[in-house]
Amino acid sequence: MNFNQSNIKKAKKYLNKNYCIGVPTETVYGLAANAYSNIAVKRIFKLKNRPTNNPLIVHYLSIDELKKDCVINNNFIELYKKFSPGPITYILKLKKDSKISKFVTNKKKNLAVRFPNHKILKNLLKELKYPLAAPSANISNRLSSVEASDVREEFGSKIKYILNGGKCSIGLESTIINLTNKPTILRLGGIDISKIRKILNTKIFIKINSRKKIAPGQSHLHYSPGIPLKMNIRKPQKDAAFVLIKKRKKDLKNFYYLSKKNNLNEAAKNLYSCLRKIKNKGYKSIAIEKIPNKGLGKAINDKLSRASKY
Repeated sequence: MNFNQSNIKKAKKYLNKNYCIGVPTETVYGLAANAYSNIAVKRIFKLKNRPTNNPLIVHYLSIDELKKDCVINNNFIELYKKFSPGPITYILKLKKDSKISKFVTNKKKNLAVRFPNHKILKNLLKELKYPLAAPSANISNRLSSVEASDVREEFGSKIKYILNGGKCSIGLESTIINLTNKPTILRLGGIDISKIRKILNTKIFIKINSRKKIAPGQSHLHYSPGIPLKMNIRKPQKDAAFVLIKKRKKDLKNFYYLSKKNNLNEAAKNLYSCLRKIKNKGYKSIAIEKIPNKGLGKAINDKLSRASKY
Protein backbone atom coordinates (compact mmCIF):
# COMPACT_ATOMS: atom_id res chain seq x y z
CA MET A 1 0.00 0.00 0.00
CA ASN A 2 1.18 3.53 -0.78
CA PHE A 3 2.10 5.99 1.94
CA ASN A 4 -0.58 7.84 3.84
CA GLN A 5 -1.45 7.97 7.53
CA SER A 6 -4.30 5.50 7.10
CA ASN A 7 -1.94 2.87 5.67
CA ILE A 8 0.60 3.56 8.43
CA LYS A 9 -2.14 2.72 10.95
CA LYS A 10 -3.01 -0.47 9.06
CA ALA A 11 0.65 -1.47 9.12
CA LYS A 12 0.71 -0.80 12.87
CA LYS A 13 -2.25 -3.13 13.40
CA TYR A 14 -0.46 -6.00 11.68
CA LEU A 15 2.73 -5.35 13.63
CA ASN A 16 0.84 -5.20 16.92
CA LYS A 17 -0.53 -8.67 16.13
CA ASN A 18 3.04 -9.98 15.68
CA TYR A 19 2.86 -10.25 11.89
CA CYS A 20 5.72 -9.36 9.54
CA ILE A 21 5.29 -6.62 6.93
CA GLY A 22 7.39 -5.18 4.10
CA VAL A 23 8.76 -1.67 4.74
CA PRO A 24 10.87 0.71 2.63
CA THR A 25 14.17 2.14 3.81
CA GLU A 26 16.74 4.23 1.97
CA THR A 27 19.01 1.15 1.68
CA VAL A 28 16.80 -1.84 0.77
CA TYR A 29 13.29 -2.96 1.74
CA GLY A 30 13.02 -4.63 5.13
CA LEU A 31 10.92 -7.49 6.48
CA ALA A 32 9.80 -5.84 9.70
CA ALA A 33 8.36 -7.13 12.96
CA ASN A 34 8.19 -6.21 16.66
CA ALA A 35 11.75 -6.59 18.00
CA TYR A 36 10.41 -7.16 21.53
CA SER A 37 8.24 -10.12 20.52
CA ASN A 38 9.64 -13.66 20.37
CA ILE A 39 6.69 -14.75 18.22
CA ALA A 40 7.18 -11.94 15.69
CA VAL A 41 10.95 -12.35 15.45
CA LYS A 42 10.69 -16.12 14.95
CA ARG A 43 8.32 -15.42 12.06
CA ILE A 44 11.02 -13.33 10.37
CA PHE A 45 13.48 -16.23 10.47
CA LYS A 46 10.87 -18.67 9.20
CA LEU A 47 9.73 -16.46 6.30
CA LYS A 48 13.28 -15.73 5.18
CA ASN A 49 14.48 -19.29 5.76
CA ARG A 50 17.28 -17.57 7.67
CA PRO A 51 19.73 -19.44 9.92
CA THR A 52 18.97 -18.60 13.56
CA ASN A 53 22.64 -17.80 14.23
CA ASN A 54 22.46 -14.85 11.81
CA PRO A 55 21.46 -11.82 13.97
CA LEU A 56 18.98 -9.13 12.92
CA ILE A 57 19.29 -5.36 12.69
CA VAL A 58 16.86 -3.40 14.86
CA HIS A 59 15.56 -0.04 13.65
CA TYR A 60 14.98 2.86 16.03
CA LEU A 61 13.53 6.34 15.66
CA SER A 62 15.75 8.10 18.21
CA ILE A 63 18.62 7.78 20.68
CA ASP A 64 16.14 8.11 23.54
CA GLU A 65 14.43 4.92 22.39
CA LEU A 66 17.79 3.18 21.89
CA LYS A 67 18.94 3.99 25.44
CA LYS A 68 16.28 1.63 26.78
CA ASP A 69 18.08 -1.30 25.17
CA CYS A 70 21.74 -0.45 24.57
CA VAL A 71 24.81 1.08 26.19
CA ILE A 72 26.00 4.00 24.08
CA ASN A 73 29.59 5.25 23.87
CA ASN A 74 31.56 8.21 22.50
CA ASN A 75 32.40 6.59 19.15
CA PHE A 76 28.71 5.92 18.60
CA ILE A 77 27.77 9.51 19.46
CA GLU A 78 30.34 10.93 17.01
CA LEU A 79 29.19 8.70 14.15
CA TYR A 80 25.52 9.18 14.96
CA LYS A 81 25.85 12.97 14.77
CA LYS A 82 27.39 12.71 11.30
CA PHE A 83 25.65 9.77 9.63
CA SER A 84 22.32 9.05 11.34
CA PRO A 85 19.62 8.75 10.29
CA GLY A 86 21.24 6.99 7.34
CA PRO A 87 22.84 3.84 5.93
CA ILE A 88 25.01 2.87 8.91
CA THR A 89 24.41 0.15 11.51
CA TYR A 90 26.12 0.13 14.91
CA ILE A 91 26.91 -2.92 17.04
CA LEU A 92 26.44 -1.90 20.69
CA LYS A 93 26.31 -3.66 24.04
CA LEU A 94 22.85 -4.82 25.04
CA LYS A 95 21.55 -3.80 28.46
CA LYS A 96 20.68 -6.64 30.81
CA ASP A 97 17.13 -5.36 31.26
CA SER A 98 16.51 -4.86 27.53
CA LYS A 99 13.19 -6.13 26.15
CA ILE A 100 14.81 -7.14 22.82
CA SER A 101 13.85 -10.71 21.90
CA LYS A 102 16.68 -13.19 22.54
CA PHE A 103 16.08 -14.52 19.01
CA VAL A 104 17.15 -11.18 17.48
CA THR A 105 20.69 -11.58 18.78
CA ASN A 106 20.92 -15.39 18.98
CA LYS A 107 21.24 -14.91 22.76
CA LYS A 108 24.35 -12.73 22.34
CA LYS A 109 25.10 -9.66 24.45
CA ASN A 110 25.38 -7.20 21.54
CA LEU A 111 22.77 -5.64 19.27
CA ALA A 112 22.92 -4.26 15.71
CA VAL A 113 20.98 -0.98 15.55
CA ARG A 114 20.15 1.53 12.84
CA PHE A 115 18.25 4.78 12.43
CA PRO A 116 16.56 4.68 9.00
CA ASN A 117 16.25 7.81 6.88
CA HIS A 118 13.03 7.08 5.04
CA LYS A 119 9.92 9.19 5.61
CA ILE A 120 7.52 6.24 5.63
CA LEU A 121 9.48 4.10 8.07
CA LYS A 122 10.14 7.05 10.37
CA ASN A 123 6.40 7.81 10.40
CA LEU A 124 5.66 4.19 11.21
CA LEU A 125 8.21 4.08 14.05
CA LYS A 126 6.59 7.18 15.58
CA GLU A 127 3.35 5.20 15.91
CA LEU A 128 4.93 2.19 17.63
CA LYS A 129 5.88 1.45 21.23
CA TYR A 130 8.70 -0.86 20.16
CA PRO A 131 11.59 -0.85 17.67
CA LEU A 132 11.46 -2.94 14.51
CA ALA A 133 13.66 -5.88 13.69
CA ALA A 134 13.95 -5.57 9.92
CA PRO A 135 16.44 -7.60 7.89
CA SER A 136 16.31 -7.28 4.10
CA ALA A 137 12.99 -8.40 2.63
CA ASN A 138 14.18 -11.41 0.66
CA ILE A 139 14.66 -15.14 1.05
CA SER A 140 18.07 -15.75 2.68
CA ASN A 141 21.08 -15.60 0.34
CA ARG A 142 18.96 -14.17 -2.49
CA LEU A 143 18.89 -10.69 -4.00
CA SER A 144 17.74 -7.90 -1.71
CA SER A 145 14.52 -6.07 -2.58
CA VAL A 146 14.73 -2.43 -3.69
CA GLU A 147 11.09 -1.99 -4.75
CA ALA A 148 7.77 -3.09 -3.27
CA SER A 149 7.23 -5.39 -6.27
CA ASP A 150 10.46 -7.21 -5.37
CA VAL A 151 9.11 -7.94 -1.88
CA ARG A 152 5.91 -9.30 -3.40
CA GLU A 153 7.96 -11.44 -5.79
CA GLU A 154 9.94 -12.87 -2.86
CA PHE A 155 7.10 -13.62 -0.44
CA GLY A 156 3.77 -13.41 -2.30
CA SER A 157 0.83 -13.89 0.07
CA LYS A 158 3.06 -15.14 2.89
CA ILE A 159 3.25 -11.63 4.34
CA LYS A 160 0.21 -9.57 5.25
CA TYR A 161 1.22 -6.10 4.13
CA ILE A 162 3.78 -4.09 2.17
CA LEU A 163 4.20 -0.33 2.50
CA ASN A 164 5.23 1.04 -0.89
CA GLY A 165 7.91 3.72 -0.64
CA GLY A 166 9.08 3.60 -4.24
CA LYS A 167 12.58 2.55 -5.27
CA CYS A 168 15.23 2.70 -2.54
CA SER A 169 17.49 5.74 -2.96
CA ILE A 170 20.76 3.96 -2.06
CA GLY A 171 20.08 0.37 -3.10
CA LEU A 172 22.78 -1.30 -0.98
CA GLU A 173 22.60 -2.48 2.61
CA SER A 174 23.96 -0.34 5.42
CA THR A 175 27.60 -0.30 6.45
CA ILE A 176 27.98 -2.18 9.76
CA ILE A 177 30.51 -1.11 12.38
CA ASN A 178 31.17 -2.88 15.67
CA LEU A 179 31.65 -0.29 18.43
CA THR A 180 31.79 -2.63 21.43
CA ASN A 181 35.60 -2.62 21.29
CA LYS A 182 38.02 -1.25 18.70
CA PRO A 183 35.94 0.15 15.79
CA THR A 184 35.65 -2.67 13.26
CA ILE A 185 33.79 -2.76 9.95
CA LEU A 186 31.77 -5.99 9.68
CA ARG A 187 29.93 -5.24 6.42
CA LEU A 188 30.65 -2.89 3.53
CA GLY A 189 27.66 -0.82 2.54
CA GLY A 190 26.12 2.59 1.95
CA ILE A 191 28.81 4.67 3.70
CA ASP A 192 32.45 4.65 2.59
CA ILE A 193 34.91 3.54 5.29
CA SER A 194 37.14 6.56 4.61
CA LYS A 195 34.34 8.87 5.80
CA ILE A 196 33.98 6.89 9.02
CA ARG A 197 37.74 6.95 9.58
CA LYS A 198 37.76 10.72 9.16
CA ILE A 199 35.15 11.21 11.88
CA LEU A 200 36.69 8.87 14.46
CA ASN A 201 40.26 9.85 13.56
CA THR A 202 41.53 6.39 14.48
CA LYS A 203 42.42 3.10 12.83
CA ILE A 204 39.37 1.23 11.55
CA PHE A 205 39.69 -2.54 11.44
CA ILE A 206 37.94 -4.54 8.73
CA LYS A 207 36.54 -8.00 9.42
CA ILE A 208 33.92 -8.72 6.77
CA ASN A 209 34.45 -12.48 6.51
CA SER A 210 34.19 -13.61 10.12
CA ARG A 211 33.16 -17.21 10.72
CA LYS A 212 31.24 -16.07 13.77
CA LYS A 213 28.01 -14.40 12.67
CA ILE A 214 28.41 -11.15 14.61
CA ALA A 215 26.43 -9.20 12.01
CA PRO A 216 24.29 -9.75 8.88
CA GLY A 217 25.91 -9.89 5.43
CA GLN A 218 28.89 -12.02 6.41
CA SER A 219 27.69 -15.26 4.80
CA HIS A 220 29.93 -16.91 2.22
CA LEU A 221 27.01 -16.98 -0.24
CA HIS A 222 24.77 -13.91 -0.26
CA TYR A 223 22.93 -11.49 -2.58
CA SER A 224 22.60 -14.22 -5.23
CA PRO A 225 20.34 -13.86 -8.29
CA GLY A 226 20.14 -17.67 -8.35
CA ILE A 227 22.23 -18.15 -11.49
CA PRO A 228 26.03 -18.25 -12.01
CA LEU A 229 27.70 -14.85 -11.87
CA LYS A 230 31.27 -14.01 -12.91
CA MET A 231 33.16 -10.80 -12.18
CA ASN A 232 35.86 -8.79 -13.99
CA ILE A 233 34.83 -10.04 -17.44
CA ARG A 234 36.00 -8.30 -20.63
CA LYS A 235 34.20 -10.48 -23.13
CA PRO A 236 31.20 -12.55 -22.02
CA GLN A 237 29.95 -15.83 -23.41
CA LYS A 238 27.34 -15.35 -26.14
CA ASP A 239 24.40 -16.53 -24.05
CA ALA A 240 25.30 -14.54 -20.90
CA ALA A 241 23.85 -11.22 -19.81
CA PHE A 242 26.65 -8.63 -19.70
CA VAL A 243 26.49 -5.99 -16.95
CA LEU A 244 28.51 -2.81 -17.57
CA ILE A 245 29.27 0.07 -15.25
CA LYS A 246 28.50 2.72 -17.88
CA LYS A 247 26.65 3.18 -21.18
CA ARG A 248 28.48 2.10 -24.35
CA LYS A 249 28.15 3.24 -27.96
CA LYS A 250 27.84 -0.42 -28.85
CA ASP A 251 24.47 -1.46 -27.46
CA LEU A 252 23.53 -5.13 -27.73
CA LYS A 253 20.45 -7.02 -26.57
CA ASN A 254 22.31 -8.73 -23.73
CA PHE A 255 23.97 -5.51 -22.45
CA TYR A 256 22.72 -4.09 -19.14
CA TYR A 257 24.01 -0.80 -17.70
CA LEU A 258 24.34 0.17 -14.03
CA SER A 259 24.86 3.86 -14.78
CA LYS A 260 25.09 6.32 -17.65
CA LYS A 261 28.49 7.79 -16.86
CA ASN A 262 30.41 5.44 -14.57
CA ASN A 263 28.65 6.82 -11.47
CA LEU A 264 29.13 4.43 -8.55
CA ASN A 265 26.21 5.84 -6.54
CA GLU A 266 23.90 5.28 -9.49
CA ALA A 267 25.42 1.84 -10.06
CA ALA A 268 24.76 0.84 -6.44
CA LYS A 269 21.16 2.01 -6.67
CA ASN A 270 20.58 -0.05 -9.82
CA LEU A 271 22.59 -3.17 -8.96
CA TYR A 272 19.97 -5.45 -7.41
CA SER A 273 17.15 -4.41 -9.74
CA CYS A 274 19.43 -5.04 -12.73
CA LEU A 275 20.37 -8.54 -11.54
CA ARG A 276 16.75 -9.37 -10.74
CA LYS A 277 15.64 -8.19 -14.20
CA ILE A 278 18.28 -10.39 -15.86
CA LYS A 279 17.21 -13.44 -13.83
CA ASN A 280 13.53 -12.87 -14.65
CA LYS A 281 14.33 -12.58 -18.37
CA GLY A 282 15.55 -16.17 -18.30
CA TYR A 283 19.31 -15.77 -18.71
CA LYS A 284 21.34 -18.73 -17.44
CA SER A 285 24.43 -16.73 -16.40
CA ILE A 286 25.66 -13.19 -15.73
CA ALA A 287 29.01 -11.62 -16.65
CA ILE A 288 30.04 -8.36 -15.01
CA GLU A 289 32.81 -6.07 -16.18
CA LYS A 290 35.38 -4.82 -13.68
CA ILE A 291 33.88 -2.36 -11.21
CA PRO A 292 36.25 0.34 -9.82
CA ASN A 293 37.20 -0.79 -6.31
CA LYS A 294 36.81 2.61 -4.64
CA GLY A 295 34.05 4.36 -2.70
CA LEU A 296 30.77 2.48 -3.06
CA GLY A 297 32.51 0.31 -5.65
CA LYS A 298 34.09 -1.61 -2.75
CA ALA A 299 30.65 -2.46 -1.37
CA ILE A 300 29.36 -3.37 -4.85
CA ASN A 301 32.32 -5.70 -5.40
CA ASP A 302 31.81 -7.32 -2.00
CA LYS A 303 28.15 -8.05 -2.81
CA LEU A 304 29.06 -9.43 -6.25
CA SER A 305 31.85 -11.56 -4.81
CA ARG A 306 29.42 -13.24 -2.41
CA ALA A 307 26.80 -13.61 -5.16
CA SER A 308 29.40 -15.32 -7.37
CA LYS A 309 29.69 -18.21 -4.86
CA TYR A 310 26.43 -19.65 -6.28
